[in-house]
Amino acid sequence: MRIAIVDDCENERNELCKRLSQSSFSRSYDIEICEYNSGTDFLNDAMQNRFDLVFMDIYMKKESGIDTAQKLREFDRDCLLVFTTTSTDHALDGFRVRALHYLVKPYSDSELDMLLDEISQKISVEEKYIEIPSANGSLRVKLCDILYAEHFKHCIHIHCTDKSEKSVRSTFAEFVRPFDDGDNFFVCSRGVIVNLEHIKDMNSNEFVLDNGERISISRSLVKSAKSTFGEYIFGRRDLH
Repeated sequence: MRIAIVDDCENERNELCKRLSQSSFSRSYDIEICEYNSGTDFLNDAMQNRFDLVFMDIYMKKESGIDTAQKLREFDRDCLLVFTTTSTDHALDGFRVRALHYLVKPYSDSELDMLLDEISQKISVEEKYIEIPSANGSLRVKLCDILYAEHFKHCIHIHCTDKSEKSVRSTFAEFVRPFDDGDNFFVCSRGVIVNLEHIKDMNSNEFVLDNGERISISRSLVKSAKSTFGEYIFGRRDLH
């Protein structure tokens, strides 16, 4: 697991690096840690070699963690982002850049241990895939690469983060059967299932995806959609 620590305070960086190393060693996690004292230095490296996880201080003198995270999301939507901060005043901004967690200073060793366990599980989930028939036998599609899927003309049309569309002849019920609650998908209307991981916002009757697309929500499912989306954001991500 490649981890970046972005903080303009050397003592804070060193302390977090030490604690991450200790926690990872005790859990037999294989990690590589890189430290950066500015968002610019981090972004320059991240564009060349992607990170699995970044711990980002929000309040840095030159460029804030929020600004750095926004630039990161322009070329990397998948890197897990944890803000280290003394306040959660920027929780909404954190949601917009798909922050996984806020680590509020001072944080305990147990908080860090629990967070690493959660991240390890999340990375494992992101390796899950579905297998669909293709001309050459079958095709594996990672769940984390799916934006949404819709059923029409007797086929499932899978829309992916790389802008590709994959089609498979299937009923909607057959297609959604393998998904479970931990996969973070939600059936938002008849014949449409959306990946909560790629939702940037929600208004009265539609989801806004991180690529700008809008997915309508059936009137009968709006209440359930709000509840599910809220639980996903504030429950699973534990923004406190």
